[in-house]
Amino acid sequence: MKKNVLFLVSTFAMLAIFVGCSNDSLEDTTINSSDLVLEKIGTEIMNEDVGKGQHIPGQYIVVYNTDFGKTMNLQASKNAVLNLTKEILGATSKALISELKIKNIYSVAINGVTLSLNESQINTLKKDNRVKFIEQDQIVQFAPPCGTPNGGPCDGDGGGGGDGGDPTQETPWGITRVNGGVTYSGNNVAWILDSGIDLDHQDLNVDESRGFNAFTSGKDGRSLDDGNGHGTHVAGTIAAKDNSLGVIGVAAGAMVIPVKVLSSRGSGSYSGVIAGVEHVATNGASGDVANMSLGGPISVALEDAIEGASQNGIRFMLAAGNESQDANNVSPARVNGNNIYTISSMSQGDNWSSFSNFGNPPVDYCAPGSSIKSTWKNGGYNTISGTSMATPHAAGVLLLGNAGNGGTVNGDPDGNADTIIVH
Repeated sequence: MKKNVLFLVSTFAMLAIFVGCSNDSLEDTTINSSDLVLEKIGTEIMNEDVGKGQHIPGQYIVVYNTDFGKTMNLQASKNAVLNLTKEILGATSKALISELKIKNIYSVAINGVTLSLNESQINTLKKDNRVKFIEQDQIVQFAPPCGTPNGGPCDGDGGGGGDGGDPTQETPWGITRVNGGVTYSGNNVAWILDSGIDLDHQDLNVDESRGFNAFTSGKDGRSLDDGNGHGTHVAGTIAAKDNSLGVIGVAAGAMVIPVKVLSSRGSGSYSGVIAGVEHVATNGASGDVANMSLGGPISVALEDAIEGASQNGIRFMLAAGNESQDANNVSPARVNGNNIYTISSMSQGDNWSSFSNFGNPPVDYCAPGSSIKSTWKNGGYNTISGTSMATPHAAGVLLLGNAGNGGTVNGDPDGNADTIIVH
């Protein structure tokens, strides 16, 4: 179902999550900054509460009503978006263009830019009918694991552990439950929008050459390698090799591509995530899967980008979130549409994971997410829990083909039991 700016009006009261605006008048199309405490860590602003919007001061995502990518090649469409921005803001000199600090130009999944704006420039944009909406950039992070301050409680053994290698291959319980562990023989790939991937992990087929990095400086900007472990864990659940080592994935041996939008601390910006979605939309193929085990406060710009990219036949897999709340309160989990799937979590015995977000819509399937062993940074393996772990099980299933029905999960709190996805 198409999300638009008007939808936010009905949920204005939930200001801690998102701010409403109306498409009846461009006077109300800016999502404003709220009084929030930001912790500055180098050049990175960390979000310490995924449930509350934490804005990046002075940085905005402007989305246009144009669709240059439909009729132009990539470079021409980017130039058209840039020229439109300069025209509206009257940026006729290099000095004025430099002041805008344009960070990203989007022309495929959506038409828009991320840039620095003052109040006068915001007002100028509001008055132009080519502007769909303006949204202040925010912090996003991977769905906080269970047992952490922002995540729900763990069920049984929440996992944890180290980076150590494991010489003997095992099949994690979740892989068995979704009928995975099938050697992948197709031509499609899995795009991992996350913290990177351990590029030389012995249990993964990683294509670094097709990857993307939203970071341009610091240690995260130097490499697509995973400094956190989260992205590598996701990649292994989808596609760890059947090679007698470590673990096996759902679609064993499939190619995984790092789209690094989260730092080694597990956070990034919505503008950077949209740039990652744009990269997948530009370079992906019908039948590919794009795993997004991340989330935060409402971002209509990100939701629009996912909807646009999914029209190319790429299947976007979205974590429902780990706050034990309605997934309709979280982006991008609440997005619905063709080729878009939101995944909740269960533990062994087909029992609901108490940390998992819920709601139908947007949840499409449930998958194993409690105590999941998979690959980790530095060539290691780790057992952790979360809808971040459930989502790649579903991604692997869809990489192998269409989803099957594995029954329903026990104890779904919304009273409408989610279907368990299987191959």
